Amino acid sequence: MVEPLPHAASQPPPASGTPPLALVFGGSGQIGRPLLARLSAAGWTVLAISRQPQPGLPGLRWQRGELAAPGVLPARLDAIFSCGPLDGFAQWFARQAPDCGRVVAFGSTSVGVKHDSADPAERDVAGRLRAAEAQLFTAAAARGVGATVLRPTLVYGAGRDATLTRIAALARRLHGFALPGDARGLRQPVHVDDLADAAFACLAAAAATQGRAYALPGGETLSYREMVARVLAALPERPRLWTLPPVLFRALLVPARLAGVASGFSDAALARMRQDLTFDAAPAQRDLGYAPRAFAPDAAMFTPPA
Repeated sequence: MVEPLPHAASQPPPASGTPPLALVFGGSGQIGRPLLARLSAAGWTVLAISRQPQPGLPGLRWQRGELAAPGVLPARLDAIFSCGPLDGFAQWFARQAPDCGRVVAFGSTSVGVKHDSADPAERDVAGRLRAAEAQLFTAAAARGVGATVLRPTLVYGAGRDATLTRIAALARRLHGFALPGDARGLRQPVHVDDLADAAFACLAAAAATQGRAYALPGGETLSYREMVARVLAALPERPRLWTLPPVLFRALLVPARLAGVASGFSDAALARMRQDLTFDAAPAQRDLGYAPRAFAPDAAMFTPPA
């Protein structure tokens, strides 16, 4: 954690009558969309970068571009948000970001969960996240900018996540879903709207949150099996959940991988089903008023957008 910078927390407010200006990367993503809605509703002017044309909101302007080439940007911004990959954003910020008063970027709890994984690719992910956080905090401190990193747990809610929405899709396709009997590791799934609330709350809590990283777990802790059971129960098809002896599950996993049904489901991911992956929400509650919802999903949360 970087020590707070007194001058970074006291950036001068915009001139009277002038809406504050935010730049958002990843605004078309599952966390970015609800964040754009909050900024717009609060009277911010927002410039969002996207590779593809996007629908607008009051006070929102989309600009075609990407991190490597975002196009012409204002010389001064009140805030920059990153809702996409942290490593690319940290590199861009350190290299060419315009003058700004505040930076809020999303990372992941994978920075700690996967640092000692048996899978080299997962260890690489954790290492890149750790390096990106350090690069962002160092660059922000050198400029006197208050930066905050938010680390979500298992994200859901917009039908665009790679875990629960994928489980729902497989269950629909196969009319059921199987888990090993020892899939009892604890989880804290977090809704995208709660993450957007936390990012927006950072604007009003600059002094307390600059130079800090916060875990953002969901509002309920439950076992992996119970989490999957609730996903399946929310689907109109009501696919069945099968609990198999661990030895049998592992034996069936081999042909399932060969058939492409379980592609990308690694041994490390299987081992994590037995692990408790829980995080302390107290710092975010204290500094951001963070109050995430319990896990009560409905089918729309696992339906990919058209």
